[in-house]
Amino acid sequence: MSASTEHLQTAANRRRFLQWLAGSSAVALAGSGRLAEALEAPNRLPDPMTWAPRDLDYMIASPKDAINVFDFEPVMKRNVPPAHFGYMASGIDDEVTLRANREGFLKFQLRPRRLVDVSKVDMSIELFGQKYNSPIMIAPTGGHRAYHPDGEIATAQGAKTGNHGMILSTQTSTVVEDVIKVRGAPVWMQLYATNKFDVARQVVERAENAGCVAVAVTVDRSGGRNQETMARLRRIDPRTCSDCHAPNRLGGPMYDGIDMSGLSNLQSSAMSWDYLKRIRDATKMKCVIKGILTAEDAKVAADNGYDAIIVSNHGGRSDEAGRSTIDTLPEVIEAVGGRCPVLVDSGFRRGTDIVKALAMGATGIAIGRPYLWGLGAFGQEGVERVLELLRVELYAAMQQVGAPSIKALTPAMVKRA
Repeated sequence: MSASTEHLQTAANRRRFLQWLAGSSAVALAGSGRLAEALEAPNRLPDPMTWAPRDLDYMIASPKDAINVFDFEPVMKRNVPPAHFGYMASGIDDEVTLRANREGFLKFQLRPRRLVDVSKVDMSIELFGQKYNSPIMIAPTGGHRAYHPDGEIATAQGAKTGNHGMILSTQTSTVVEDVIKVRGAPVWMQLYATNKFDVARQVVERAENAGCVAVAVTVDRSGGRNQETMARLRRIDPRTCSDCHAPNRLGGPMYDGIDMSGLSNLQSSAMSWDYLKRIRDATKMKCVIKGILTAEDAKVAADNGYDAIIVSNHGGRSDEAGRSTIDTLPEVIEAVGGRCPVLVDSGFRRGTDIVKALAMGATGIAIGRPYLWGLGAFGQEGVERVLELLRVELYAAMQQVGAPSIKALTPAMVKRA
């Protein structure tokens, strides 16, 4: 029985019980006001929007009004077309993995150290020759113009303001050359390799020529996916998709001029370690593997000299394995044994989430949906404020555990509950 079916069955049983209880003398004596309210309360299936600890009836009027990143989500939902919001919000099937990415952080507790001078905290990191003011990176997400007319330009400017690392999606709605120009520094290029190596090679060459320092090859999308949230929200979207989305066109402008014949999607069902090696051999950029979720795969990656690993389940959009990335991170860190940097994404919303991952040994973390909430709500200023809030929370969390620098964070500062 699925989670949704169980929820409906429980609700039905509860309603029958309350109806029976309503006729009892005990209830008559106690008064029926609250019971009547309970009987009239509508039942609803679990909804990802209910994760956010805020009242959906309250809408912030400007980015400065936000007290946490969740405040941006309802504003984005109001601003963005239903199908576009659904695409962003969707997980797969029952969205178990989507929820697990948040719930996973509750399994770990921090162990604060006291009497450490944390009057100044250095959150900076250096990665692939680039120095960033914090370990918070922009994860690759496609088609930012679906959420705001300024698209990736607004995102890049937001990343620049706080000097954040940025990974650009191959499905960007703004070409990499323009994004790097606005960011004012090199970015990483995420790659959907497709089943045609020549397609992958041409995208990689373009990214390298534009000045990217790394290619992050996504290895966790090997097939289709059932995105129910998106499908349901599309039904209430009054627009005609073909008015904005060119029919029969794969990807975005990064694929312009590339022969895509024979491909029905951008995913790589034929991906193998040999295929990945061909991509690495085709570029001088650092080669990062995005989507590793087991110690076994992490060991192979480190044994073969890949430059970094991103522990990722695509924010719950890639598989329905049901395991959070924060749960997976320790075994990957152990398997790698310090031979390459390990980053992690999916589900990060709080400074304490970030400090847990860093204490476990992650070099950095990447966020996706939160900055899209900010983008869809207020454009560039929204992205900037989301990143600012996370920096402020991370700074405080590092003070709380007694870590004046990223290097001072140790595995002893976090334990499994």
